[in-house]
Amino acid sequence: MRSLSDPFPRIILHLDMDAFFASVEQVDHPEWRGKPVIIGGETRGVVSTASYEARRFGVHSAMPMTTARRLCPQAIFVRGNRRRYVEISGRIMAALQDFSPLVEPASIDEAYLDATGLERLFGPVEQLIPAIKARVREVTGGLTCSVGAAPVKFLAKICSDINKPDGIYILRPDDVDSFLGGLDVRRLPGVGRRMVAELEALGIRRVEQLRRYGPELLEQRFGKWGRELHARARGIDPRPVVPEHEAKSESAETTFARDTRDREFLKTMLLGHAERVGASLRRHGLRGRTVTLKVKFADFRQITRSRTLPEATDSTETIY
Repeated sequence: MRSLSDPFPRIILHLDMDAFFASVEQVDHPEWRGKPVIIGGETRGVVSTASYEARRFGVHSAMPMTTARRLCPQAIFVRGNRRRYVEISGRIMAALQDFSPLVEPASIDEAYLDATGLERLFGPVEQLIPAIKARVREVTGGLTCSVGAAPVKFLAKICSDINKPDGIYILRPDDVDSFLGGLDVRRLPGVGRRMVAELEALGIRRVEQLRRYGPELLEQRFGKWGRELHARARGIDPRPVVPEHEAKSESAETTFARDTRDREFLKTMLLGHAERVGASLRRHGLRGRTVTLKVKFADFRQITRSRTLPEATDSTETIY
């Protein structure tokens, strides 16, 4: 892990694939390119991913499929191929390793990369990012991604979303304060609809307004996350980029853009997590005995359930 006292200022990249599942389907089915493609369950399910052509009609992730069919009846509806998506994800993560050993997968279609000091090998970040995007496009058969660069992880994640799709946004250290100040608080990772409502009740809509409140008051209002919120409002995020092979445990997690109770959607996401964990274990020749499931609710309540198996496993089906 890199120390914050290193002589080079940190440069963290966040890479986010563009409409990943739908884009994979369009690569595998060239006749679908340029057409609206929607990935999801049956009629009662929810949208997993929508291509940008479908998004023009108002379709988005976690939307009920019945609504998506009403908004875009001409779309190509696909149940999806999780194994195929996991395979392509593996290619992407391996390609990122060509640039830095410090790569941390954040989900099946996004990852952090510590680019601090890489200018000696690849030139400035303005040259590095296009090289990474070109490599990802090469190993995936043409998929695009958006990349954000910033001094800390949460800002890099925000930046990767600014110029989507196929975009680049570089946030310099000297610009962090002004960038954050004018940001809508809902853009901060971890700030969901319920917290937005509570913040608005306090008259807080932008980060510059959030900065008026001290950590004690925010902790009193939001618990432990309140102090984290106070730090984020000031651009503080000391978390390093942690390569998955350094961990003693293997994990996968996702924060949904919208709350959901759709069991089929949740089961699909859970299978994807199990596949990612199992694939990583097999890739590194490892096995595990204890399987843990963590669920966080809209009110920030969290529950954890674990089960220890009689024998260690790397099987996706067993984990699932």
